[in-house]
Amino acid sequence: MLLATLITTVMFAAIFTVPGGNDNNRGTPIVLASTSFIIFAVADAFALFSSVTSILMFLSILTSRYAEEDFVESLPKRLVVGLATLFCSIAAMLVAFAATFCVVLDHRLKWIVVPVSLGSSVPVTLFAFLQFPLFVDMIHSLYGAGIFARKSIDMLY
Repeated sequence: MLLATLITTVMFAAIFTVPGGNDNNRGTPIVLASTSFIIFAVADAFALFSSVTSILMFLSILTSRYAEEDFVESLPKRLVVGLATLFCSIAAMLVAFAATFCVVLDHRLKWIVVPVSLGSSVPVTLFAFLQFPLFVDMIHSLYGAGIFARKSIDMLY
């Protein structure tokens, strides 16, 4: 929840301090027609919305009533949605970073864009590898056989 809150704060601030600056006469971004700026704007908005969704999912887990049926159905579903939207917000935040990097460099140092973009994929990959076992276990317990399924082993044969 803390990570989702930090992402929300950064993405909210980033949309108002656009890369390249604003035109003083019209108030619009200078690089508005740039493809990299469009990618930045879409990725920033997606990261903001998915991190807010993640915050709401994790907050709903914290404020649940902790009844028996919640632990079987409701809480695991909320955790799955929270983890998925947190992953999406991290990925979109790093896409927005790479797009901003392209806008700021403005084709002056093209050789450095590819290594930085590849380097920005490391945190997303690391988060995915660290949280993937929990995600798979939650999906399996929700939609698979689960821990309460009976195994029919007939001892007479």
